[in-house]
Amino acid sequence: MSRSRINGNFIDKTFSIVADILLRIIPTTSGEKEAFTYYRDGMSAQSEGNYAEALQNYYEAMRLEIDPYDRSYILYNIGLIHTSNGEHTKALEYYFRALERNPFLPQAFNNMAVICHYRGEQAIQQGDSEIAEAWFDQAAEYWKQAITLTPGNYIEAHNWLKITRRFE
Repeated sequence: MSRSRINGNFIDKTFSIVADILLRIIPTTSGEKEAFTYYRDGMSAQSEGNYAEALQNYYEAMRLEIDPYDRSYILYNIGLIHTSNGEHTKALEYYFRALERNPFLPQAFNNMAVICHYRGEQAIQQGDSEIAEAWFDQAAEYWKQAITLTPGNYIEAHNWLKITRRFE
């Protein structure tokens, strides 16, 4: 029995039911259905904080999924897990890979900016203002891309860009 079938969360159960109906209605191959099941189970495990299990499901979904757009969301979610685990270099790698397949993921640009901003703050604490500025400049570029894709979102980032005079 798949993980999403045994999850007690009402929203997860509802999502699983709707997803199962859609999988029956929409013409898909058995491989696509299996990939989606692993992806759905990965999301369920991730929402419960079971990151190792989520990663196993996402890696299996990646093995089966052939659509670049769908793969971008799997890669993005893997990046989220690495971010949560403090593995920022790995997270950035997965966000980059997601964006290679789908350049319209503002949340990936935002998360990359947050990591760069965090690294800039760390550089300030270590007394290296030159490195900090480089990280902040990179964060600004990613936030600009996120804001361009979704105007009106990322208001705090937009304000930071204005305050630091990085907004053009």
